[in-house]
Amino acid sequence: MSFRLLQNEQLQAFSDSLVEHTQVKTIFSDFDDLRMNRLFQSDQQCMLLTGDTGVGKSHLINHYRKRVLASQHYGRERMPILISRIASNQGLDATLIDMISDLELFGSAQRKKRGYQTDLVTTLVNSLIRAEVELLIINEFQELIEYKTQRERQAIANALKFISEEAKVPIVLVGMPWADHIAKEPQWSSRLVRRRRLDYFSIVNDRAYYLRYLKGLAKHMPFDTPPTLEDADIAIALFAATQGENRKLKHLLIETIKIAMVCGAKTLDVSHFVEVFDKLFSEESSSSRKRVNPFTQKADEIKISEVVELSRYIPNASAPIGRMFSLPQTLIEINGNPRWNENPIPYEALSILL
Repeated sequence: MSFRLLQNEQLQAFSDSLVEHTQVKTIFSDFDDLRMNRLFQSDQQCMLLTGDTGVGKSHLINHYRKRVLASQHYGRERMPILISRIASNQGLDATLIDMISDLELFGSAQRKKRGYQTDLVTTLVNSLIRAEVELLIINEFQELIEYKTQRERQAIANALKFISEEAKVPIVLVGMPWADHIAKEPQWSSRLVRRRRLDYFSIVNDRAYYLRYLKGLAKHMPFDTPPTLEDADIAIALFAATQGENRKLKHLLIETIKIAMVCGAKTLDVSHFVEVFDKLFSEESSSSRKRVNPFTQKADEIKISEVVELSRYIPNASAPIGRMFSLPQTLIEINGNPRWNENPIPYEALSILL
């Protein structure tokens, strides 16, 4: 195997890795319970999983499917976990077609006709039964209910309720924070017995949890000596660069590993982080000055900012409202100010201040 091919495989393995921290373990346990309970419950328990952009929802559910498929032998005709992703601006009909197409039991090129949706629902139910689906996960669910009237949302809820009951398949709805609008529908308020939220990491409110996660990531890296990401200077600098967003953190670490591999390093050191930050983030500021590289600073000099308000959706608005962040401050400043998270700012303003 060539060195470059080995590097690519190692990088892919790290990219695909999942640190099963407390939130992940809880959600995986929920998924297992839903699959088990379906066998003896007439009204299927369902679940709502929400989280803002970059917290790792898609990575988590894809990892769970891989784990289930690896744990048992399933023939080609069985699909125990079906994950269907809703594309932007798709309606219910298109979503049902995609689900059936994902099961490889139905062509997606169908023409609309009278009674078409009823036919789709029945076809999907039969397909789910034939494929012995144990859990249906609908990702990006907010795309299905955004900008819909109360009547349209109720129709969607009714259709999914019928599918879940007739196929005896629990459904997990995964989406942005405002996907919980479906929980307000009478058909689903009591059915969504499990509701979980994946959160951003917080170095202020739960530093120990964040540091354990960094140690877990280091163990998945392709080095004989795992880097000590939990050291204060590195951990705080990583947080300053990523604001506790899991996806951004993983991307930064992948780039850092690549540079270390090119250099033939046995593990990561500060110089690799400095180079990657300059490559990825130095031009992120919309002002004329470059963003300060936190990996060149001491821990007590680094200014960090956390997400203090999640993205939200307001009916009749032209677009969802983005996340809001705390003003950048050092940990010493934050610890001395109990009102540190007041006066939140949007990301565009944050990039100027960092």
